[in-house]
Amino acid sequence: MIDLRSDTVTRPTSAMREAMARAPVGDDVWGDDPSVAAFEAVVAERAGMAAALFFPSGTQSNLAALMVHCQRGDEYIAGQFSHIYRDEGGGAAVLGSIQPQPIEHDPDGSLPLERVQAAIKGADIHHASTRLLALENTFRGKVLPEAYTRRATALAHEHGLATHLDGARLFNAVVASGRSLAELCQGFDSVSLCFSKGLGAPVGSLLLGDEAFIARARRWRKTLGGGMRQAGLLAAGCHHALEHHVERLAEDHDNARRLAEGLGSVSGIEVRACDTNMVFVAFPEAHCRGLQAHLEGCGILMAVGPVTRLVTHLDVSADDIERAVAAVNDYHFSATPRGLT
Repeated sequence: MIDLRSDTVTRPTSAMREAMARAPVGDDVWGDDPSVAAFEAVVAERAGMAAALFFPSGTQSNLAALMVHCQRGDEYIAGQFSHIYRDEGGGAAVLGSIQPQPIEHDPDGSLPLERVQAAIKGADIHHASTRLLALENTFRGKVLPEAYTRRATALAHEHGLATHLDGARLFNAVVASGRSLAELCQGFDSVSLCFSKGLGAPVGSLLLGDEAFIARARRWRKTLGGGMRQAGLLAAGCHHALEHHVERLAEDHDNARRLAEGLGSVSGIEVRACDTNMVFVAFPEAHCRGLQAHLEGCGILMAVGPVTRLVTHLDVSADDIERAVAAVNDYHFSATPRGLT
């Protein structure tokens, strides 16, 4: 099957499996796993951060960051469609008693700074206390502009807010922008990095920050059930991905461009390409169920809807892209798509 639903569906390569099998391990809750410690140290250094902590998932690392930065009754500002607000089960509110303040995105994925500033609450006891600005890079396949992140983090710090970056696909931004990981982390007090998406590891995310922040995050990780024992097997897969799968993300970006160009020639649909490994397609709603069945019959998986996200990754080749475009082209649309925003 050609699976374009997400870059989370990748399977570990043979070389990654071998690295995992060879990994020396210990008990990471006790701080005794050498593979975890080595991985955390390498990434922290590359990111220009003091320390890092290994988590099972990006959702848990984001939640731990929120719970370190904010207390009960505090507030964080995030995008209306950001993962940390919209797609993490309301964890901050449910488990941390932390109130979100969502802000509408600009088309490039940024949060308008005038709206951010207007949303910041002061000392009025009627309001939740604003403590944190959370941004996401990439956002829906788009790389946040460098000048914007500088202004946004500076604004937050001027108002006494901490800053967190959900960098689930930050390595895609590294490759697309040509900037280093450390450059993209500048201005943020904490950063979450995921290794089980475009980099292809089966499990694992890192949370980065200063030493005091990571010490508090370690306690929250234990409380949230994220402490793992011989986690070096997983960390070794992530470490292999870091050393071998970052530069190849350019292939995914090229395949996404090919996919957008190919689908753009299909009558009856609307296509929007992004900076990295995502393509968004507006299909006529009346045809979504039929198209999905048609594609599955062709050996292609898409989560088809009126607005469909297609994601390229290391298990999708250029030939696979041609097959996917041909399969969509073979299906005949008669209605006008609803459109992309």
